Amino acid sequence: VQLQASGGGLVQAGGSLSLSCTTSERTFRGYAVGWFRQAPGKEREFVGAIARSGDSTYYTDSVKGRFTITRDKTKNTMYLQMSSLRPEDTAVYYCAASRSVITSAISDPGAYAYWGQGTQVTVSS
Repeated sequence: VQLQASGGGLVQAGGSLSLSCTTSERTFRGYAVGWFRQAPGKEREFVGAIARSGDSTYYTDSVKGRFTITRDKTKNTMYLQMSSLRPEDTAVYYCAASRSVITSAISDPGAYAYWGQGTQVTVSS
């Protein structure tokens, strides 16, 4: 399974950006998909995820109410819609997929077998 993240860029604080994650599979059906980010000098951190069922989403507290994960079940793409962006959101964003991750581990990067290459998001103040 290959993933490709795209859509990063430079945006002013308070602005919006939408990231895409595309899979080499026909669809993301049966996969949990997570978004993670890594800022310079920091560890990779969980941003949000959508469960394998596609019915549940999870977010880290700092992005709740600002970020939304959606998936198009008929397509091989999922999205991370980001609004009210802050300078502290600046990072390389990665999408990841897993067929086996359980809910309690959905924020654990080690639970995901497949990773995209990352896309840079820079938020200027």
